[in-house]
Amino acid sequence: MTSAFVGVPLDSEEVEQREGVMRALAEARAAEEPSIVYVVDDDADVRDSLMALLESVSLRCETFSSTKDFLQRAPVDVASCLVLDVRLPGPSGLDFQAELAQKHLDIPIVFITGHGDIRMSVRAIKGGAVEFLTKPVREQDLLDAVRTALDLDRTRRDYERRRGALKAKFALLSDREREVMSFVIRGLLNKQIAGEMRLSEVTVKVHRHKLMRKLAAKSVPDLVRMAEVLNSNGHDHLAGIS
Repeated sequence: MTSAFVGVPLDSEEVEQREGVMRALAEARAAEEPSIVYVVDDDADVRDSLMALLESVSLRCETFSSTKDFLQRAPVDVASCLVLDVRLPGPSGLDFQAELAQKHLDIPIVFITGHGDIRMSVRAIKGGAVEFLTKPVREQDLLDAVRTALDLDRTRRDYERRRGALKAKFALLSDREREVMSFVIRGLLNKQIAGEMRLSEVTVKVHRHKLMRKLAAKSVPDLVRMAEVLNSNGHDHLAGIS
């Protein structure tokens, strides 16, 4: 029977750190959205040990023996991260990381392995992994990595929510308002925009006022930041307008 790899004894300082993590997590639960930690490892003892550790600090955990089972799980719309073993039957954890990226499935990954090397760790980190931990893993190192991963996913989810709300507002703009916006964020004055669009300056001011109100933009720098968000991920919503 395989011994649980997270059973490395804690010294007094680590015990205090762990208690601090537990307190912080308890305080955060009231202010933060729910979260879940997924574990994929073909060793049942390792899965059980990880679940026990994570649940001891009030983190919800689901375990899987294979990446196939993980992909077949019922989607849950909460902040999450994946604790992933490098060596698995079939495709490796590193190959699975690449597969998730190709499918645009964004989930922070914490790798664990009993047979890691520098080449593997470099590949994992370049692929966007939060951490690459070698067994036997110190409990505090794992908890710290998981907490960082969940924070990253919360940040991503918040950004995507704000971007979605901004896209909905942008969809309400008329073609003229979008065209005016494309000139405004490039630094053109109303008179210059009027010349480019062959409109009166008064008409440009009206379109500008309407688009600022619809987007709830308070200033030109604010509008520029909104355009950057709209055009993130390779999607230029203002392309082809002007």
